Amino acid sequence: MDKKSQKLIVKNKLAYHEYNILETYTAGIVLFGTEIKSIRKNAINLKDSYAKVDGNNEVWLFNAHISHYLQGNRYNHPENRDRKLLLTKREILKIAGKIKKDNLTLIPLCIFLKNGFAKVELGLARGKKLYDKREQLAKRSQNRDIQRAVKNYKY
Repeated sequence: MDKKSQKLIVKNKLAYHEYNILETYTAGIVLFGTEIKSIRKNAINLKDSYAKVDGNNEVWLFNAHISHYLQGNRYNHPENRDRKLLLTKREILKIAGKIKKDNLTLIPLCIFLKNGFAKVELGLARGKKLYDKREQLAKRSQNRDIQRAVKNYKY
């Protein structure tokens, strides 16, 4: 991907703590005019959001909070509406099969702008157990201690 034409808007940090991400997909989002203006001002929150494949082979994004655009007046959008995601039919069928077969969850990882269009990166994920989270925190702490010791080591 060309990094020059992309701008990261928001990243779902909690998703990486709560889930093991197995695969990622990039999808477009169907938005109203005031929604894209709010996204460009970083007025979006993905904290409790998730995506789902419905019976019509469409992917929807739920609970993504996009704040009202201040200059939007009466043309403003509802903040927590369900938003349709744009993927190819082949990708949708592949995702739906993996969700059903392996009991996975589809969660949004980040939203970014690519050539002026809002895109969402979706992750097929499996939930972590409590001991997995503790193990990850312990490893991170050990690595931090090692890096600190190496930095302060005098030859």
